[in-house]
Amino acid sequence: MRRRRRSRSRAQGLVEFALVLPVFLLILFGIFDAGRLIVTYNGIANSARSGARVAIVNQSTAGTTTCDTTSATAWSTGCAIASGAGANVEEADVIVTYRDPTDSAACPTLKIGCLAVVEVSGQFDALTPIIGQIIGPIELTSTTKIPLERVCSNPTPAPLAHC
Repeated sequence: MRRRRRSRSRAQGLVEFALVLPVFLLILFGIFDAGRLIVTYNGIANSARSGARVAIVNQSTAGTTTCDTTSATAWSTGCAIASGAGANVEEADVIVTYRDPTDSAACPTLKIGCLAVVEVSGQFDALTPIIGQIIGPIELTSTTKIPLERVCSNPTPAPLAHC
């Protein structure tokens, strides 16, 4: 009689484990995907900050993917692309505009005090198929606004730019 009770309790434990394991794994992979979402958003936000940092001192419309503001080839979009490489940021994902100090309209003439506005967007896709089907792709956007510190005397595309 004792042997029957032991085999039943073992079978009961196996059934409970089989019922709990999928839920546990879904929660575990959900935590993993949530961490990846946070890292992706931080990459996009850092990309917007880096692009704005270059845009406030060099208003070139083309250049290289460098964030070195002492280089005449520094370009805000290129810097945003370089900083957002982990988040797969591409040129089409970066929008650089210059707004007046009140942020109510475009800045007609670039001058110190106008706002450099850099908006970077990206997409997050969950790795876990079940979670990916539930939440789908998530659009992430980050915008950074910083006042101009220096106006580029010749905001032409690099290598001709001399700021």
